[in-house]
Amino acid sequence: MSAPGEKAYRSPGKPEDRRRKRKDRLTGPEKEALVLDRVNRFAEPLCESEGMELVHVEYLREQGGRVLRIYIDRPEGVTVDDCARISRQVGDWLDVSLEEIGPYSLEVSSPGPERPIGRASDFERFRGRKAKISISPPREGRKNFTGFLLGVKAGRISLQTVDGMVEIPMEEIRKARLADGE
Repeated sequence: MSAPGEKAYRSPGKPEDRRRKRKDRLTGPEKEALVLDRVNRFAEPLCESEGMELVHVEYLREQGGRVLRIYIDRPEGVTVDDCARISRQVGDWLDVSLEEIGPYSLEVSSPGPERPIGRASDFERFRGRKAKISISPPREGRKNFTGFLLGVKAGRISLQTVDGMVEIPMEEIRKARLADGE
């Protein structure tokens, strides 16, 4: 269930103002971190006020351009109307508050069965469930691990893999999701 909306940045002002803004704009990882931080800070209380949970926010470069993807959930499940409502509110806020985002597509959806997980509370909440975790830097030549979540202790995720138990520091996790269907 997704409610994509196309947003585009148009720089106001004189040509010299546009050149100055372009030069001052953040690029690459700095820009991604800024966008993710600001969207999370806006979307989390918005979702809570709508009776939903903000599960995860991604800002990625894909073949068709930049995509800002927001995953939301609620105990009884998310409807298309829920996604459209959050999409409209976030899109309107982005138009006003985050001009430096540039062109992007906004997608709001439920997390689905391969739910992204990233907070320590997620790893505790889904204890006993199968997960896929990607890390950086690689450990002994491996950067992908699949196994059952055993919990969190002192900032380290415990994962039972076919090769034994692995402890992964939270700061090394680049991507994690549930993998019950695999």
